Amino acid sequence: MKILIILAGLFVLVYIVYYRREIQPEINTQHNLSLLGGEAPLLREDGIVFRDLNKNGKLDPYEDPRRPIEDRVEDLLTQMTLEEKAGIMFQTMIGMNNDGTLQEKGGIIPMPQSSDLIASRLMNHFNVLRTAEPRQMAEWYNRIQKLAEQTRLGIPITISSDPRHAFTQNPATSMMAGKFSQFPEQIGLAAARDVELVQQFADIARQEYLAVGIRLALHPMADLATDPRWGRANGTFGEDANLASEMIAAYIRGFQGEQLGAQSVACMTKHFPGAGPQKDGEDAHFPYGKEQVYPGNRFEYHLKPFEAAFKAGTAQIMPYYGMPVGLPFEKVGFGFNKDVIAGLLREKYGFDGVVCTDWMLINPVKVMGREIIPAKAWGVEHLSAAGRIQKAIEAGVDQFGGEACPKVIVELVRSGRVKEERLDQSVRRLLRDKFRLGLFDNPYVDPDIAEQTVGNPEFRKVGELAQRKSIVLLKNEEGILPLKGELKIYVENINPETASRYGRVVNNLANADIAILRLNAPYEKRKGLLESYFHAGDLDFQGREKEHILDVMSRVPTIVDIYLERPSVIPEIAEQSVALLANFGANDRAVLDVIFGKFVPQGKLPFELPASMEAVRRQKEDVPYDSENPLFPFGHGLTY
Repeated sequence: MKILIILAGLFVLVYIVYYRREIQPEINTQHNLSLLGGEAPLLREDGIVFRDLNKNGKLDPYEDPRRPIEDRVEDLLTQMTLEEKAGIMFQTMIGMNNDGTLQEKGGIIPMPQSSDLIASRLMNHFNVLRTAEPRQMAEWYNRIQKLAEQTRLGIPITISSDPRHAFTQNPATSMMAGKFSQFPEQIGLAAARDVELVQQFADIARQEYLAVGIRLALHPMADLATDPRWGRANGTFGEDANLASEMIAAYIRGFQGEQLGAQSVACMTKHFPGAGPQKDGEDAHFPYGKEQVYPGNRFEYHLKPFEAAFKAGTAQIMPYYGMPVGLPFEKVGFGFNKDVIAGLLREKYGFDGVVCTDWMLINPVKVMGREIIPAKAWGVEHLSAAGRIQKAIEAGVDQFGGEACPKVIVELVRSGRVKEERLDQSVRRLLRDKFRLGLFDNPYVDPDIAEQTVGNPEFRKVGELAQRKSIVLLKNEEGILPLKGELKIYVENINPETASRYGRVVNNLANADIAILRLNAPYEKRKGLLESYFHAGDLDFQGREKEHILDVMSRVPTIVDIYLERPSVIPEIAEQSVALLANFGANDRAVLDVIFGKFVPQGKLPFELPASMEAVRRQKEDVPYDSENPLFPFGHGLTY
């Protein structure tokens, strides 16, 4: 009898799991699809063919590509319901299946159903994380646009993406790269000191994004990495405001062109007013890093790259999570900060583009009802989700990143806490960018072109060159580089097959003429799901890892290449190595080409390398290159 009860219980459990994974999603999908109408027919009027997006059989001003964008925006705005206005003010992550179909069930990364987001919540801005092959991604994009076409007004989808063109050996982040051409990280472009290369990179990335339907870049980062401990230095152009400003302008020109148009990818420059000076070098993703401090009174210095972005015409701006300390601003996160958004950004700089919050300011991330990541609502933790949204709207925010709760805005308007006229200001800006990008006229892409464009040989060749240009030669004792002759080489963290093209690879140090070690910058390993993605804390090698490196160098002449996702404290390694290089996202071939003289090094450090952790702790978070007697100063870089 007990066995029968156990079996019955197991059967019920299996059925519940099956129902939730297979049957319930199908029911939900059918309900969501029932909320949609038909596809937009193509009609001809006044000699032009147009998409009848609202299916009313006539040419509305917003459907007419000959009309000024302002007229099209106003016409569409008058037709939108409150629910549709609320939906456009949210942008969240969306999934796709490997075969290019819409994600309606589960997935490797759990996401809300696409049909729910579009048909029920009336959203039309989405951040894509994991991608499929280029053809399948283009097909997915066309499917999602076809779904949007069936909504009442046919408002097209805007797909956004974080950077996905950086070479990485990290499997946790390599899913972002996919088949896209591979360049060094943003910090590596700064090391290359080549403005034309930055614009060429951005133009290539634009073409690859465009081919698969990505129309909004959630980058560049205009932040300055003035505290070496900060875990996001690799996404910046370094710590020098003048260098970063020059690079930011070229980056935006490459993505957007001289003005936003049908062949552009819009840039959301981040994180206003500069996210680098976090207290103790921590990050504002976490409660212990929420304070942004300026002990050196350099607030204005951190604004310079944003001023370059405004001049270049950046379409959108993202404020950071951090809250200002010691400044004449309200002590709340920048996404809620009226002094910063309405005052500094809108009034002082006259910025009238879209302001979108960083991700997850409003609601915590929950799994099975358990909070695993708190909302980054620094300074307004006491407010409800509705209160946080109201405060951000009053501060001047147009859109909420990483959130999908339009009903909250609907309730705020209906309760009288937010005026619909205020929403209209934000909706105008959001619609304007969709029109400028040409999405209302033809949002679809060609899968054949996507397959031919993404990661094509010409683009990859430019990426390979950029990787080599970004490598910095820090030390070259007695001119040992470039290596010459038939050498027996011992390698670590290098593919032996690749290394064998440059010398005879041996497994025993005693048999080696030279050792080549590729290292990753050290960091503190911290507990927590999100913390694992942020390499923060002390900058020096410690324990067994350090002992092993020094042991190798004591036994054979050693060349060290270190991946500097942020500065490192490496005095012993610098002293005992015979040659020392720094890379910012480069494959084995690129590094070995520099070591063996197939490419002459030309990179320059985009930040200084401190001599000790004591010197790091004495630095001021907001001041560039201010450590005492740095091991290698900003701009250092040798050649041969």
